[in-house]
Amino acid sequence: MRAMVLAAGRGERMRPLTDAIPKPLIEVAGRPLIVWHLQALARAGVRDVVINLSWLGDQLRAALGDGAAFGVRIAYSEEGPVALETGGGIFRALPLLGPEPFLVVSGDVFTDIDLGRVQLEPDALAHLVLVPNPAHHPNGDFGLEGDRVVARDHARLTYGNVGIYRPAFFAGCADGRFPLIEPLRRAIARGLVRGELHRGEWSDVGTPARLAELETRLAAVQ
Repeated sequence: MRAMVLAAGRGERMRPLTDAIPKPLIEVAGRPLIVWHLQALARAGVRDVVINLSWLGDQLRAALGDGAAFGVRIAYSEEGPVALETGGGIFRALPLLGPEPFLVVSGDVFTDIDLGRVQLEPDALAHLVLVPNPAHHPNGDFGLEGDRVVARDHARLTYGNVGIYRPAFFAGCADGRFPLIEPLRRAIARGLVRGELHRGEWSDVGTPARLAELETRLAAVQ
């Protein structure tokens, strides 16, 4: 299986840190966020990784190179000066990801999800890892009924920005900027999205305050 690590975003809420450094290169517990992902992917047996680039993308290229230092092979998907959002970024990278299902991880989350254990069901277009709602996102995104991801307005969980997708999930999409939620809603309405709940470590490192909270929590358990 191939994987994509999303790394093109501007990281507006992390400013001023992200004025000078792309968010995936911000360090947590002594390592850049994206390096945690690359090492986890290598442990899971994933060798081919696509990383999308926009904001300060040259810094990511310089820091990660061809991926050999982390046990993977990196291909880069260029998006230009304006990032294509999550859906558009994945769609642009489809030629690099190949015809088989692929794993997608956002470069700005920190988690202990076992990436090698996440599996896509034969009758699904996507499989999402959901997490309990964090304080900054109390209403969640989707419901989970058994292993089926559903749209509803109560008892929802948060999408943990880790999932497996078939290329066919993006059928009908066009090159350009669009959020992942658009094809997700279509696939959920057709009953073609499965999921699981992860109750372990997970943090959306979206603001300096959350970064500081994560560093404090990790330091306390070392």
